[in-house]
Amino acid sequence: MAITLKEVAERAGVSRSAVSRAFTDGASVSEKMRRKVEKAARELGYSPNALASSLTTGRTKLIGLVSNNFHNPIFLQVFDLFTRGLQDRGLRPLLVNLSDETDPEASVRMLRQYSVDGAVVASSTLPPGFARAFRDAGVPVVHSFGRSSSTPQVHVVGIDNVECGRMAARTLIARGYRRLAFLGGPQSATSTQDRYTGFFDVLNAHPEVETSHSFADAYSFDAGRREMLRLLETTPAEAYFCGDDVLSIGVLSAITESGLKVPDDIGIIGLNDMEMARWQNIDLTTIHQPIRQIVTSSIELMVAMLDEPDRYPEARIFPCSVIERGTLRPLP
Repeated sequence: MAITLKEVAERAGVSRSAVSRAFTDGASVSEKMRRKVEKAARELGYSPNALASSLTTGRTKLIGLVSNNFHNPIFLQVFDLFTRGLQDRGLRPLLVNLSDETDPEASVRMLRQYSVDGAVVASSTLPPGFARAFRDAGVPVVHSFGRSSSTPQVHVVGIDNVECGRMAARTLIARGYRRLAFLGGPQSATSTQDRYTGFFDVLNAHPEVETSHSFADAYSFDAGRREMLRLLETTPAEAYFCGDDVLSIGVLSAITESGLKVPDDIGIIGLNDMEMARWQNIDLTTIHQPIRQIVTSSIELMVAMLDEPDRYPEARIFPCSVIERGTLRPLP
């Protein structure tokens, strides 16, 4: 039988309401009383009922963690950091899979049914309208890995994808490549659009460089592999900026299967610096996205919004850097 609040009160020699206050954040209770109640609870093996507590406080401490990128291995790291980080703050993550979801209102309705205190939209492919839909419904929201803006409508934490595209172009030009291509993820994703924009911002100033572009239908290994096999049916570029590491690894697989070598025949640069990119058989040159800092900052903003729901939206944008490995020819 589960230990009851009444039993704790009897062991501690206090009222049941005193026990309830001792386990309620912000409730009025002396430190001496709290210690007495906690001692009795430990002796009896009592744990407060989180759902019952939410009826008293009006807060569930549930945070919806919303994403649609479950096929991308990078999000194993993202979810691990988010769930542990939220739990360390006394919050409970509610993981929501929005793969193939197109209606933000349906997602809002579902999370409101669970009475979440807030939502984190962790996606670079969901349109900004998803995060705004939560805001419009009165749910505190942070868009992690969202599109950077000088005037954000919701809190955004991420990177400048336009600048990442520029970094990739400058890196390839510095190595003497003269036939360059962009192989992006889904064309509708803002991350794809911004990386494309930055890449060609730089290349348009280099008329001596031949350029091309194409898009995979997802940020996934299979999508990258399929698109590269198609490109290899004609004359491929000398080097590709793949808009994501997992796309890059699919591209690497297609090139190798076709009897070509990386970087001798074709160079590759990715983006994310996921753990797999460091594996010896992959050794991917890539652009490092500071995922741990993005997640930590997103959680900090969410905690702040729970106390200050009308907090003015801000964009926290973190710098990226090129990680040199073995899929590009060395600098001359």
